[in-house]
Amino acid sequence: MAYDVNTIFQIAGIGIVVAMIHTVLKQMGKEDWAHWVTLIGFVVVLYMVATIVDDLFQKIRGVFLFQG
Repeated sequence: MAYDVNTIFQIAGIGIVVAMIHTVLKQMGKEDWAHWVTLIGFVVVLYMVATIVDDLFQKIRGVFLFQG
């Protein structure tokens, strides 16, 4: 797999940026927007993790079923 530590740092970076934006929006009194930003950040990270898990399952299937 070509997902070294870079993917972990990308997910952590997205989390930090989303947390900062959430805090700023909450301080401004725009809690609805803050929750939307958090939800969008979660969906982006979930998509990244889903593609990694899909690649993992494809490799496992290729190993055990001898499909390239």
